[in-house]
Amino acid sequence: MEPQRLYATKLYLRLCNSHKSYVNLNNEAKLQITQCEHHGLTENIKIISIHNSKHLKPLNDNQFGYYLAGLIDGFGDFNNKQQLVIVFSSSEISLAYYLKLRIGYGQIKKVKNKNTYLFIISNKDGLIKVIHLINCKLRTLNKYNQVLNNILNHHLFINFKEKIEFNMNCNNDFKNHWLAGFSDAIANFQIKIDNKLNKNKPEIKLNFQIVGSLIFDFNFDAWKHQQNKNILILIKELFGGNISYNSQDIYYYDSTSFGSAKKIIKYFDEYHLQSNKHINYLK
Repeated sequence: MEPQRLYATKLYLRLCNSHKSYVNLNNEAKLQITQCEHHGLTENIKIISIHNSKHLKPLNDNQFGYYLAGLIDGFGDFNNKQQLVIVFSSSEISLAYYLKLRIGYGQIKKVKNKNTYLFIISNKDGLIKVIHLINCKLRTLNKYNQVLNNILNHHLFINFKEKIEFNMNCNNDFKNHWLAGFSDAIANFQIKIDNKLNKNKPEIKLNFQIVGSLIFDFNFDAWKHQQNKNILILIKELFGGNISYNSQDIYYYDSTSFGSAKKIIKYFDEYHLQSNKHINYLK
């Protein structure tokens, strides 16, 4: 086992234990811990349960509405055909079926020649149900305007528009499932090991990164990143971290400090991810 992997395992175990998180240890992880012990790198590390806490889904419509709003803010689109479209990779197809079951409407289609599936709601009653679920929960202005311009202002929804006051969520309260949905759409979790020549030990970074949400460009038949700097600022205020530009001049957020990692662990231990990213988060 390489020294930097031993060191990463040691620091990761300390971090998880300091926040009372539970790590689901597979055989490889158990082997790494055994090797850590062999190399004398387990001092001051307490025993951690090998049993992961139960994976929880949003319990009620309010919780699910926040999750759905975050998912739509990240990777959804209310188009001018009066449809809600959410894009999934083939590895996340189970999440699409979960949404279909939970909402009670929609169909799932594979994109030709691509490793992509679309969850589409075009039924009027289905769209009305979604709008009720996400009312006062969307955070991106673009998606909010899509609901107004492409759905509520359409003649088929005039009567419904008169009965609902549709608003955005403009506060900085993240004690809900919105960020879990947003992260399932466009965030990723990584462990980075930086070997620096002037240091004896490698620098370990637990990286949580968000690279802007996506909108569908019908002129080019493609998804494009949109700027969400205000939301990223709120996330930075919540967890710490940094906001930067990438090579495509898109704002992105990332956090690599252990202080931020503790706050991120606390959030996602309470508001669970529903995609396969939950597995990456546990790893």
